[in-house]
Amino acid sequence: MPDLSQIVKAYDVRGVVPDQWDEPLAELFGAAFARVTGAEAIVVGHDMRPSSPGLSRAFGRGAAALGADVTEIGLCSTDQLYFASGRLDLPGAMFTASHNPAQYNGIKMCRAGATPVGQDTGLAEIRALVEEWSGSGAPAPAGTPGTITQRDVLADYAACLRGLVDLTGIRPLKVVVDAGNGMGGHTVPTVLDGLPVELVPMYFELDGTFPNHEANPLAPENIVDLQARVRELGADIGLAFDGDADRCFVVDERGEPVSPSAVTALVAARELAKHGGGTVIHNCITSWSVPEVVRENGGTPVRTRVGHSFIKGEMARTGAIFGGEHSAHYYFRDFWNADTGMLAALHVLAALGGQPGTLSELVAQYDRYAASGEINSRVEDQAGRAAAVRAAYAGRPGTELDELDGLTVTTADWWFNLRASNTEPLLRLNVEARDRATADKIRDEVLAIVRA
Repeated sequence: MPDLSQIVKAYDVRGVVPDQWDEPLAELFGAAFARVTGAEAIVVGHDMRPSSPGLSRAFGRGAAALGADVTEIGLCSTDQLYFASGRLDLPGAMFTASHNPAQYNGIKMCRAGATPVGQDTGLAEIRALVEEWSGSGAPAPAGTPGTITQRDVLADYAACLRGLVDLTGIRPLKVVVDAGNGMGGHTVPTVLDGLPVELVPMYFELDGTFPNHEANPLAPENIVDLQARVRELGADIGLAFDGDADRCFVVDERGEPVSPSAVTALVAARELAKHGGGTVIHNCITSWSVPEVVRENGGTPVRTRVGHSFIKGEMARTGAIFGGEHSAHYYFRDFWNADTGMLAALHVLAALGGQPGTLSELVAQYDRYAASGEINSRVEDQAGRAAAVRAAYAGRPGTELDELDGLTVTTADWWFNLRASNTEPLLRLNVEARDRATADKIRDEVLAIVRA
């Protein structure tokens, strides 16, 4: 019986094709997904990686063999698959490895209404069935196999997003978009079509080998081209999407990155105005400015652990209208609590185009503190170094410690969070303070202990 622990992660399946998984295994995953969800029908989509069409078709065959009708939506972004799952009210599977190198692929799965499937919500059972069937052979097919049909939902997805944000009255904007050869090149032209936007496309050619740069806009080196183009053209804004186009990163008219916390605060203010208040979820490494802006706009902030399963869980529990993460994931109640960078981008365009000032002037009100950004330290003894940091700050006057996610230490003038990576021997540090000098001082203090 094969051991799938290397490819079945906390929230998805991910590994190298064909070394770690291939089409026969994808077919078993499709059968297991149909069995565990008990669904009469499912929807399947895929990104632009060379292995994606074959893997997604194999998954569909596996589900159909057990009697589930399969709707293939073909090339799509991850949030487009969530849209299809929500709108059609069907469980869904998206074939993507986001920004991982070309030889990787993966599956993000959800139940009907885009509810996430993770280890505690079906993924462990799916893995167990695939391991069992890999040894004993595929399960007996249903008496009547399911049908497999194709359906294009891109226009419906674009109409859904544009129905949630009114962009008709904005002033004309020059918008540079770097799709990183990922799925944004497929979705952005349709979503922005007919709006008062002059679209300047960069790397819109779908190419899962990522010839220009890694499709991970959180890494500074991957937005250099976008920053240069925005400055060169005197554009109003730059947008960068990751490989499966569910995350969106923003740069202002100067080519400077806009903090995802500032984007979270801006969108939160707009969603609170739209809904007349409500709950907004943010994780424990977003800026102090986020809960401040939420309260100033009549909302209730709720702090959660880092990671989409925690955000989505809290959104469902609290009925929150919006959630934001510092990793540039943005979640909307109006979008089945799923994350969609495209909808966040439309909110930023609407806010920018609805007033005469520049983007840097607009976001200044949401960007109030000095932050370190996330700093990774490679350490063998994660628990030991974290304990040393805890001991250094515990009991200091005016200092609060909490362990919602790793260790957060808070004072009146600064805070930091130190947490271990789930996948690598890393400790991740985020620091924020009322001024740059203090942020740098606390950063250096903590890193000295972590790296001792």
